[in-house]
Parts: sequence; C-alpha cells; structure tokens
Amino acid sequence: MAKMTMAQALVKFLDNQYVSFDGKENKFVDGIFTIFGHGIVVGLGQALDENPGALRVYQGKNEQGMAHVATSFAKQNNRRKIIACASSIGPGSANMVTAAATATVNHVPLLLFPADAFASRQPDPVLQQFEQVNSLTTTTNDAFRAVCRYWDRIQRPEQLMSAMLNAMRVLTDTAETGAVAICLPQDVEGEAYDYPDSFFQKRVHRITRPLPAAEEVADAVSVILGAKKPLVICGGGVRYSEAGEALEEFCRSFKIPFAETQAGKSACLSSNDYNLGGLGVTGNSAGNDIAKEADVIIGIGTRFSDFTTASKSLFRADAKVVTINTSRFDAYKLDAVKMVCDAKEGILALGKALAENGYRSAYTDEIKKAKAGWDKEMDFLASYAYDENFKPLIAARDEKTIPEFVKMTGSALTQTAAVALIRQEIDKDAICVGAAGSLPGDLQRMWTTDCRDSYNMEYGYSCMGYEIAGALGSKLAAPDREVYAMCGDGSYLMLHSELVTSVQEGKKINVMLFDNSGFGCINNLQMSNGIGNLATEFRKRDKSGSLLGELLPIDFAKAASGYGVKTYTARTLDELKEALADSKKQTVSTLIDIKVLPKTMTDGYGAWWHVGLASVSESEAVRRSYEAKEENRKNARKY
Repeated sequence: MAKMTMAQALVKFLDNQYVSFDGKENKFVDGIFTIFGHGIVVGLGQALDENPGALRVYQGKNEQGMAHVATSFAKQNNRRKIIACASSIGPGSANMVTAAATATVNHVPLLLFPADAFASRQPDPVLQQFEQVNSLTTTTNDAFRAVCRYWDRIQRPEQLMSAMLNAMRVLTDTAETGAVAICLPQDVEGEAYDYPDSFFQKRVHRITRPLPAAEEVADAVSVILGAKKPLVICGGGVRYSEAGEALEEFCRSFKIPFAETQAGKSACLSSNDYNLGGLGVTGNSAGNDIAKEADVIIGIGTRFSDFTTASKSLFRADAKVVTINTSRFDAYKLDAVKMVCDAKEGILALGKALAENGYRSAYTDEIKKAKAGWDKEMDFLASYAYDENFKPLIAARDEKTIPEFVKMTGSALTQTAAVALIRQEIDKDAICVGAAGSLPGDLQRMWTTDCRDSYNMEYGYSCMGYEIAGALGSKLAAPDREVYAMCGDGSYLMLHSELVTSVQEGKKINVMLFDNSGFGCINNLQMSNGIGNLATEFRKRDKSGSLLGELLPIDFAKAASGYGVKTYTARTLDELKEALADSKKQTVSTLIDIKVLPKTMTDGYGAWWHVGLASVSESEAVRRSYEAKEENRKNARKY
C-alpha cells in the first residue's frame, strides 16, 4: 500500500502505462501539457513538482492550442503515444472543449484533466466556478460529456483507480478512441488514500488487430466478384493500421484504383500507379471521374464524411458498398456489406479470397488516362499566374477585391502556384500540417506524398487554429523531420499561440502563412450562392456602417518576428523560393508571410456539397442556388 494524494497517484499511474503493437512496446504517456491556474497548480502541480517520474512537463500558451498539440502528437505517432493536458477550473477547462471535439471526431486519443469545483462545496462559488441553478453537480466540465468518448469526475480519491483504467481502455481502443476527460475537483486532488501497489504496476495495453469473420469476408467477396470497375477509398484507418503497403499490393494484384481521404493521405505513396489522389469535394478530377463510374465502392478505414462522398452524390445510385473498419458504427454506413476488423487484416483476408477466385477488374486504360488528365491540370495550377488576361479560378462577383489586393500588397502571387513551389522546394519527407479554409482543398489535390505519414490534415472537424499547434505536435513526435504548418491568415489570427511554445522548446516549425485578406474559403461559398460579401474579408467599416471599406493591411512577418521567429515576406515566386531555401538553414521556427491573390485556390472537379440554402429570398441569385441544390439532392443517396 502507498499513502499519497490523488494527484500524486495519478502522476505515478501515468508514468507506468505502455502500449504494444505488432510486438513493439513503447511508453504511452510522454508527458503533460499544462497552463497552471489556482484549480490545479497546488494539486496536480504539486505532484508534478515533487516527483514527475519520466513525464515531461510542457507549458502551453492557450488551453485549446496545447490540446491540439497533443492531438497532433498522438496522430503523428499513429495513436501509440500521447501527451496529457491539464487546465485550471472554468475558462481554462472550457477552452479545451473544442480540442476534445476535434480529437474525438478524428478518432485520435486525447487525455484531458480539467480542474473542477470543490467536491465538498464548502467554498462555493470558488473563483471561476460556473454554478448551474438547477443542479449544483453541474459544472463547466459537464460540457465535455458531449465531445468525449469517456468522461468521469473524481469525487473521492479512490475513484481514480476505476476512472483511469477506463480511460486507458478507451484511449487504446482502435474503434472507440477519442478524447477522454477526467475531471479533478480541487480539494480531491490533495486528498490522500492508501493506494494498492498493484495500481502502479507497469501496464502494457495491447493494441491488437481484430480479424475479420469468415462469413463477412465471404459476403464482401461475393459483391466484389460481380464488380467490373471497383474503387477503393483509403481512409485514416489504413494509416493507423500501417496498412499502406498492403493496400498498394492489393490494388496492384487486382487492378483496382484507389483514392484517398484527407485522413488517409500519405498512408500510400502518391506515385503509385493505382493512386488517383483526393476524392470528393476536395478531390481531383482523376478520383472523382473514376468514382462516378465505379460499380462497387470499397471503403477502408473511412467514416464517409460528406466531403468524401460529395454529400452522398458522388457514387452511382446502383453502386454497392463494401467496408473494412474496426468501428462497427462506421462499417455500417451507406448500407454497406461490412467487414468489422483491422484494416490490414481485412485487406489481406479479402485479397486472399479474391485471388483464390481468380478475380481481376475490367479496367483497361481508364486509370492511366484519369491520372494523365490530372497531371496536366497540375501543370496548369503550378504555372497559374496574374497578368493582363488574368481570370480567377473561382468567379468573383466582387471584381474590385483582386486589383485592390494587388495595389495594397504589391503581390500578384497565386495560391496554387505557391503551393506547388513549396512542395517542389522542401524536403520529400517533410510533414505537412493543415486544417481549415481553402488550403485543405489545394493540399488534398496538389500535395504529393511519397513518404508515409507525412501529411497531417485535421479535416474531420476542420478546426481553425489547429495548424500551428498541430505542427508543433508533429515536430515533437518527429524531431528529425522538417514540419510545415499550412495556414490561412484567418486561422493564424484565431490561434497561433503555440508558435511561442515552439521557440521555448527549441522545436523548429515552419509556418506558411497564406494571407489573402480574409476568410477566403467562406467568402467563395457565400458569393457563389448569391449572398453578398458579408463579413468574410478583412475590411474596415465604410461610411454606411458596413464592413465593405478598405482592406486591412497586416504585416504578419513583422508581428511574428517579435516572438523570436525568423520571418520573411513573399510576393513573388522568386521571393518565396529564396525564403524557403533560407528557412531550411534556420534552427529556430520560421514564418513566411505569403501574400496570395484572393480567388486563386482550386475549385470544383465535379463534386457537389450540400449546404443549407434559403428556400425563400428576394435575390434571384439565391433562388437559383436553391434550385440547383434541390436538383443535386435528387442525385444523392437518401441515407
């Protein structure tokens, strides 16, 4: 028996957790990210100060940001290592709710320890305590219930034992993993209990590969044997199962093309002959054209988001669906014939059965032609330039923005050309991190990944602010590789606090800040659906009181230099190339302020996206958009 406080027991327990995957064992909890406040500094903080064991303590700058760092760290480690996050009561805790949702949606383990109100209630309402008048058991931390896979509150020190065993159960479950919140009342953190020694023993949590049931394999094979032109969708489950090579061999053996989701990208090599690239709303012409003709869709490790399926309109109405997924919930989607199992084991079992039946697809030269067509489009996007004959890739109803931007910044650089140049100039094994805005579409289409696990796109929640924190998380997980945060000016302004943490930790990240003076992606969406230019560009108020005045000139490079970051400004491809070359030589984090013309991101390629449009409007443009939406819904699956 060991008499210690609940917080001390928690630290000792975390320090003794390990995972094993394919016979390889490693320590599961690297450390704890925290921003100390009164609700946690004398409880968990005391325990970490007295005896942290091998746990590293990281100092966050924003609670949401540090939790994004931890999420990215876990993702880059294919979910086999984590950094826990601890915050004070009230606003500190609430700041992590967004990050918890981000992790859960993306099936990435995230362990949170938000401080909580006193279990005794003696000092209520304590500083920063949220009091719900209909129940004093409700605190700010109840907000985590909706966005976590497991939630618990430690009202007595002995409850820690069952709570943490359940936390580890969820965090190491390939199907159910996501955010876990263990709420720590301030007084209970310091309360002592005689914990049994067995609670602190080394625990090895085995992440296993569930095998497919023979009956489910047979069901899937019967569907695929009738397919002439099947298509595989490579989702995030392929990456986490480390099944990329198995998938490539499967597709080569049966002449089946595959397309990638945002989460699945970089599980396989872009140069593979059967890799069509991105699929759906952020997909390219090759993936989408083949998908529209496919008679069987084989979804592996994907949750079939609306972007992947083009709001369920991308596939033929009579196309059948087969799924391989460890999550029974996701395996059932699209009324699929399912295989509930590990992605790699499912691929191998399916491949063996198809080989025994002598299966080959009926594709001839369609795959090669589709890829060649996209290669030609890539050449155009890389050379897309501003001149006297310039036309924006996305039609702009507000024609004044582009010349106004050119005059204000002195830049005529297009976003697609900038993306292409960055990919060309940086290391092949560099890790690309992104999350929101128009960049995920450009990167899904244009970014080539011939190094596995080199693409960290958070697009399950599309959380603005993940980019820079995510880059730091990837760098902590892969310290020997260059990491690039692909970030719009809107996301940068929303959350870039962990750029300072990267300097503090001596972990160099590179921020590619695409400045187009606003929330360009949403500006495109509103204006393409007949809505005016409403609060999506960074403009001053005009004399009428509307946000339609002059564009705001912002020198992001000058501001970031104050953090101790090496900064550059790029208005031309030559300036960008020089900045990229010099940034490679730096040992401190860098930021390139890339001034890119609005409306010069990629768009289209035949995928529809269902958004809620006004069914009644005085605007003819809005009415037309609504009618088009209703027509597209006729081609979409009902469920």
